Amino acid sequence: MASVQPPVTPVLEGDNPIDALLSAHGLRRTAAARRVLGWLLAHPETSYTHAQLQESLAGDHAEPLDRVTLYRLIDRLTQVGLLLCRVDSQRVRRYQAMPASVHATPHFECQTCHRDSPLAGALHAVDLEKAAQTAIESLRALGYTDMHLDFAVRGVCADCATGTVPGGMANAGPAA
Repeated sequence: MASVQPPVTPVLEGDNPIDALLSAHGLRRTAAARRVLGWLLAHPETSYTHAQLQESLAGDHAEPLDRVTLYRLIDRLTQVGLLLCRVDSQRVRRYQAMPASVHATPHFECQTCHRDSPLAGALHAVDLEKAAQTAIESLRALGYTDMHLDFAVRGVCADCATGTVPGGMANAGPAA
C-alpha cells in the first residue's frame, strides 16, 4: 500500500511572515504593502491616523508613499482583517495591526499617545466580556451576522498622565 502524502504548499524563496500574511489574505506582496503592514506590526500598541502613518513611513528613509496609495492600501488591509480601524472621540480614523484579542476583549484607548491596551484582567473585564457576548448573541438571534463588538474605554493612560510614556514616545503622538 502506498502512503498518501498531503499536498505540499510551495514556499517561495525569500518568504517572510509579512509576505505570508499578505498572501494568505489574497493580497499582492508589493513593497508598499510590506512596508505598511510591517510598520504597523512593529508598533502593535499604537494606532495611527493616515497622516501620522504617512509621516512615520516617510521617516524610514525609503521612497515616500503618496497619500492615495496609502489610503487604498489601508482600506484593503482593513477589509481583509489585517488592520483594525477605529474612530476616536474626535471622529478621526485610527489604524493599527489587528490584535488577536480585539473581538473579545474590551480595551482602553489613550487619547494622548493612542496606545490601545486590552482590559483583560483589569477592572472586571470578565463581566464586560460577558456583556459583549450577550449583546452579540442577542443580535445574532435577530438575524444579524458577521459581527464583532468593539468596547472601548477612552481617556488618558497613567503613563501620559504622569508624563512617563514608555519607549520614549512623545505625548504628542507616534513619531517612532
